[in-house]
Amino acid sequence: MFDLRDRTKSFALRIVKLYTSLPKSTEAQVLGKQVLRSGTSVGAHYREATRARSNAEYISKIEVGLQELEESIYWLELLAEAEIIKASNLANLIQEAEELIAIFVTLVKKAKDKVGRAKAEE
Repeated sequence: MFDLRDRTKSFALRIVKLYTSLPKSTEAQVLGKQVLRSGTSVGAHYREATRARSNAEYISKIEVGLQELEESIYWLELLAEAEIIKASNLANLIQEAEELIAIFVTLVKKAKDKVGRAKAEE
C-alpha cells in the first residue's frame, strides 16, 4: 500500500518543479504562484490531519486538503487554457490531483461514518 505522506509530498515536489519551469511572463508567474501555494499545502494539511486531536479536527484538515486539490486543478487548467503550458504536459499532474481527491473523499467519508457510529452508540 502507498504511503499518503509520501504521495502528497511527491505531488508538492512535482508542483514545485512545474513552477520553476514556467516562463517568466507576468501571467505565468501569477498563475504559477497560485498553484505553487495550493499544490504544496495539500501534504501539509494531510500531515496536520494525522496529528489531529479529534475526529472533527481530522475531518476539517482533510476537507481543507480537498479544497486545495480542487484549487490546484483549477490553476493547472488555467495554465493549459491560457496556453502557457501544453495541456498534455499537465495531464498526469491533474490525474494525480484527481486521484488524491478520491482518496481524501474516502478518508472524510470513513471519518464521518465513524463519528456517526459513535453517536449512535451513545
